[in-house]
Amino acid sequence: MRATRPLHLIASVATLGLLLGACSAPNADAPAAPAESAAAGDVPETPSAAVDLNILDVGGVQKVMGAAIEDFAEENPDIVSSVTFETGGAPDLVGTLKPQVDTGNLSIDLVLTGNDGLSSGITEDLWVPLVDDFGDRLGNQENYIEPAAAMQELAQNYGVLLTWTPGGPLISYNPDAVPEADVPANPEEILAWAKANPGKFGYARPANSGPGRTWLQGLPYILGDSDPKDPENGWDNTWAYLKELGQYVDNYPTGTGQVITNISDGTWSMTPITMGWDIEPRVDGRAPNTLEVATMDEFTWISDSHFAVMPKGLSADKQSAILLMLNDLLTPEQNAKAYDNGYLYPGPSIEGATLDKAPQEIQDEISEFGRDWYDAEIEDHTIETQLDAESIVKAFDIWDREVGAGKFEAQ
Repeated sequence: MRATRPLHLIASVATLGLLLGACSAPNADAPAAPAESAAAGDVPETPSAAVDLNILDVGGVQKVMGAAIEDFAEENPDIVSSVTFETGGAPDLVGTLKPQVDTGNLSIDLVLTGNDGLSSGITEDLWVPLVDDFGDRLGNQENYIEPAAAMQELAQNYGVLLTWTPGGPLISYNPDAVPEADVPANPEEILAWAKANPGKFGYARPANSGPGRTWLQGLPYILGDSDPKDPENGWDNTWAYLKELGQYVDNYPTGTGQVITNISDGTWSMTPITMGWDIEPRVDGRAPNTLEVATMDEFTWISDSHFAVMPKGLSADKQSAILLMLNDLLTPEQNAKAYDNGYLYPGPSIEGATLDKAPQEIQDEISEFGRDWYDAEIEDHTIETQLDAESIVKAFDIWDREVGAGKFEAQ
């Protein structure tokens, strides 16, 4: 059994509970003290009884690993009795989950997230240190491919990396509006094109968009900034460039879905993109198959990944079930399902999780909608990890204040 519910409904219920609590009489019972997670040594190899798992997805991870999670539950009913997915945006994560962790009243058992939600949760001390406490029970991490292992280091032992992509930044464009001969080859040409075509170039707020944050983190390498890993002190060129470019951007959507709508319906003619956000919308029909993608000169790939993290306060049985499931998701047979419909192309993070191990339907989709030059470009360009947790939070804050202010809806 599974269900999917939007996070804003969950957040509304939580808010109502806080309001009711604020209106209670002064002699009402005080809230319970925060519950401590079961100690690592008390977590059994298998749960004493099957558990229900409520999973919050703030990174679109269900699209990639949902089938593998559901397969594990179906094949192991003595471990997982049901799975429910809730969805939401990464900027909402702390506001929704922190009250639950602080009060010990968890309704969320596992969070699936990109580097954005992972980082904000580390900053707020929300996660169980999974690898420190249970590294010996997550043995398949030894089989990470090299770039995935590098991204795993960003988790600071709190999260378990499930998927990997070199991502971008690439440029998606409508060939009816931008002839191939006019496609910009570098940021300076993009700026000139945007100036000549105001309102026709855009991207999403980086704090809630994989392509947005990949564009943000890729520019320092292309623009020759002094320290691409230090957004506060080493991105002079990038911040100046984005402010100037912003003069010709009408607004910044707060999710990549709207980016796909804008490039598909003609509102925009060009946008930064990742391989996955190029392939998947064409697979499911949200974007026309006529859209094209180009690389920029001398660009650097910025890795992106999905992580699983456990909030503090879980019972021993729930931790046990989650550990068994996560280790299963890192087997080649399960991890190959991360090819999915190209959402995080290529997707798998484990050696041996090759496309031929994915379901035939997925193989057919990648064959039809993938681009035959992607794999060669992955081999031909340097791959860098994203920023660490502290730095990416700083980068998002600077962008929100100095670049996007007044042109996006704060969450």
